[in-house]
Amino acid sequence: MQEQFRAHTDIAEGGLLERLTPPKWHPYFRLMRLDRPIGTWLLLLPGWWSIALSASFWQGLWLFSLFGIGAVIMRGAGCVVNDIVDREFDREVERTRDRPLASGAISLSQASLFLAGLLAAGLLILLCLNHFAVVLGALSLLLVFPYPLMKRITYWPQAWLGLTFNWGALLGWAAVTGGLDLAPILLYAGGIFWTLGYDTIYAHQDKDDDLSIGVKSTALRFGEATSWWLLRFYGGALGIIWLAGLLSGMKLIFTAVLMLGGLQLLWQIYTVKIDDPADCLSKFKSNRYFGWIVLAAILLERAL
Repeated sequence: MQEQFRAHTDIAEGGLLERLTPPKWHPYFRLMRLDRPIGTWLLLLPGWWSIALSASFWQGLWLFSLFGIGAVIMRGAGCVVNDIVDREFDREVERTRDRPLASGAISLSQASLFLAGLLAAGLLILLCLNHFAVVLGALSLLLVFPYPLMKRITYWPQAWLGLTFNWGALLGWAAVTGGLDLAPILLYAGGIFWTLGYDTIYAHQDKDDDLSIGVKSTALRFGEATSWWLLRFYGGALGIIWLAGLLSGMKLIFTAVLMLGGLQLLWQIYTVKIDDPADCLSKFKSNRYFGWIVLAAILLERAL
């Protein structure tokens, strides 16, 4: 039996994780979005890029593992924060009304206790890093907690998500070197442009509901001009990531493989159907391929 998505929601049912665990755990898995790992990949990959640019093999292997666990935990914590703040809005949006808090499967107090546990686990992971990285990682919470409020006050909540989701580009470098440099700052900036692109596509799924309940997004801001904005965002992301690689010693192989990532981004821009929620979700999820291509470009350059 394969996991299935109901027509009006992106919540997966019947996946392997749910088949192997007690039913009472399932609302917590859904609260963390463990049934939808794409968000974990998008949070994790900028950190992996930064580690791959700066670490030796064995140090990189250790940090890849640590960041992988940390990304699952902190993405889950971010989703809990988002659902606590947005629980009333989620009941009004077709795609989100079955989320555990919005549907009543989990109470607010249960979600709050669960969040505390996730943050404690995240802290344990963070404490495995050097002092500078610990402080830098803790500062990311200043971005995580306000994020759900951004859609209420600006048409650019995707920009705030970019600031939040690409923090790993800074943290990965800091975990290796104990400091920062221009290369990870550029990698962070490139990731922000990338997020502006893919999350604009994602936001087009909910634009009708968002308009009716009064929340904002770049999808509503750009409308039919979305493709032109995607070209700007993705073009900026590709160029800035390339420059970050050059500053880190990347050369021809990195550039050649990165161009394949550029083709993947162009495919998204010219084929996305912004009025088709299923296609928007599919294009959004395809960004994991771009992230893997960037990582492959770095690792191949270093290996060869």
